[in-house]
Formats: sequence, structure tokens, C-alpha cells
Amino acid sequence: MKIYIINRNITLEHNNQTSLLSTLEKNGISHEYQCRSGYCGSCRVKLKKGKVSYPEPPLAFLQRDEILLCCCRVEEDLEIEI
Repeated sequence: MKIYIINRNITLEHNNQTSLLSTLEKNGISHEYQCRSGYCGSCRVKLKKGKVSYPEPPLAFLQRDEILLCCCRVEEDLEIEI
């Protein structure tokens, strides 16, 4: 699946074999994180387009237009703002 980062004008490929956070890091894009488990919410980003799911509901509070990079599963191409 394709991940388009709006504010950096970058498109990446993501296959859900690792977290979205790890995919960003492997491509030289640093983003804040703490727990990597959905508890703290520090890896929260704005979802502009697309769909994600969570294997287990995250404990971090999320707005309707936010996702957690550390634990979401990408269901379709995404547009995010980090």
C-alpha cells in the first residue's frame, strides 16, 4: 500500500509486515514515539485519507482524524500529515 505524507510530499510503500512507524524510520523520517504499543499516543498523526484498523484497541485517546503509527494496520492507501 502507498503512504503519502502530505506535508513532506513523500510517498512510501508499506506492507504491514512492520509498523507504520518502523516504515517511516527505515525511510529516514523521524517521528516522536514512546511506547510503540498504543498506550501513550505520542506517535499520533493526522489521517487525511484512507483507512486503518487496530489488532487491539489502543489505550491512547484519539480524535476521529488521528491514527497511531506504532500499532495501526493499514487497510488502504493513506494520506497522513506528520
